[in-house]
Amino acid sequence: MKRTDPNLLRVARGDAPADLVLRGGRVVNVHARRIEEVDVAIVDDRIAGLGSFDGTQIIELDGALLAPGFIDAHMHVESTMLTPRSFAVLARACGTTAAVLDPHEIANVLGIAGIELLMEDARCAAIDCFFTASSCVPASLLETAGASLSARDLAPLFDNDRIIALAEVMNYPGVVAADPDVLEKVELGLERAIVDGHAPGLVGAALGAYVAAGITSDHECTSGEEAAQKLALGMRIFIREGSAARNLDALLGQVTAENAHRCCFCTDDRHPRDLRDEGHIDHVVRSAVQGGLDPILAISMATLHPAEHYGLHDHGAITPGRLANLVALDDETSLRPHRTWFHGAEAAADTQPIDWSAARNTVHLPKTLDAPSLAIAAAGGSIRVIGLEAGQIVTQSLVREACVQNGQLVADAERDLLKMAVIERHGGSGSIGLGFVEGMGIGGGAIASTVGHDAHNLAVIGDSDGDMLVAAAALGDCGGGQCVVRGGDITALLPLPIAGLMSDAAPETVIETQSKLLAAAADLGCPHRDPFMPLSFLTLSVIGHLKLTDQGLVDVDAFRIVDLAAT
Repeated sequence: MKRTDPNLLRVARGDAPADLVLRGGRVVNVHARRIEEVDVAIVDDRIAGLGSFDGTQIIELDGALLAPGFIDAHMHVESTMLTPRSFAVLARACGTTAAVLDPHEIANVLGIAGIELLMEDARCAAIDCFFTASSCVPASLLETAGASLSARDLAPLFDNDRIIALAEVMNYPGVVAADPDVLEKVELGLERAIVDGHAPGLVGAALGAYVAAGITSDHECTSGEEAAQKLALGMRIFIREGSAARNLDALLGQVTAENAHRCCFCTDDRHPRDLRDEGHIDHVVRSAVQGGLDPILAISMATLHPAEHYGLHDHGAITPGRLANLVALDDETSLRPHRTWFHGAEAAADTQPIDWSAARNTVHLPKTLDAPSLAIAAAGGSIRVIGLEAGQIVTQSLVREACVQNGQLVADAERDLLKMAVIERHGGSGSIGLGFVEGMGIGGGAIASTVGHDAHNLAVIGDSDGDMLVAAAALGDCGGGQCVVRGGDITALLPLPIAGLMSDAAPETVIETQSKLLAAAADLGCPHRDPFMPLSFLTLSVIGHLKLTDQGLVDVDAFRIVDLAAT
């Protein structure tokens, strides 16, 4: 139904009954930032009016808080390990009715074809899925991805009305240095829509250059000072609280009544068990309110503000003419969703999955993958080591004394010094990057994953080369996924056959299998609640400070490959 439909206007005038009236609720007016005790009249998929109405169907809300459906301002649905259609089942139960998806995970594996598959499946989803055109495929030239997308490749995507922005421009050094290829993509985004940002730690004059290029948002702030600088320069800040990066506590103090209109919530990356057990954007809203934020302001940051950022004029508010995307919450304290309406309907429609066959069989490991493949000849006494920080995707660049056996650098589990390998799996170079990581805390085995932001090569960490090789081979055999190996045996395996990133199994099946996987990792002594999430970011070459790709150890601050030996 269109806003100008005569029947919608008849109901709005009070000249005809509504299809549905939600009565007895306390409606959150995100425009006026107040709660109003009014009926909500719905015709087909739209809100006809607020006030006192009669309708064919009346639902009594018994004092429940009625809010606009929640919107995730930025996320990668591939990180849920579910297809968009399956993700929507979990998200809708959390009161989510829209999400802005950056498909650059599958794009790094399959290019434009992967984006199109994701968008096709999302048409069947029980929430509104909007997309941003992935700007950084690959994220940098310091890794080997399965595809490379230029501005010319991206341009046709903007002919689809579900593409609403150029996705996060991760190559912020390229923007600041005026790299012609990067700026060509930014200009494309500015011509067709808006441009989202990704600039962790960027402040001062470099930040000014980034903003001057026309980039309007950022979801990578990790400190209040950084967020304050970006807000002062007019950027919209997406406060991220996902499964890997949790920045709400550090940033919440920067939100005020004066600047809250420039703040939104996002999850970026969210695992399925967290969706089921903690929630989605509703979890971020609850956490913000528990942290002292006014409930109506928190709801506004999860609804109206992202809708305004992306020009989604049919979303984000309980307003006549907008889509009837609504969530009933218990009260302002618990904020627990218990009923959700999407396009005026409470029950989700049954849909059929798409054919994902073109996204399968994407893991192509080197023909020879054996002990010499992971061997590192000793050279010098000190080595650079990636320092893992719990709850963050930023890593530290550490220097540690090497452990040497028979002229080779090896892991030392007693010092939590583990070997890491990143194996190119797209069938191109067959390159392998080798290094060491501190902070994973496992012993007696290995963990491996084909989810490795953003090129999604196969990453494996362990305290023995033998277990690492068993883990890598297991993922090659199943077409991608995540696994745990202990003493040469595969103790848990989560297959992700769609691009090595997602499963088309039912959400509960994926969650059950993931739970066994995490339990197996805990049996190795791993202290992390979900070690596969931080593992997936140890390969991301555009977030500081030290990372590992298939091309080698990356000094992100210097944006170059560096030697393992510390000099």
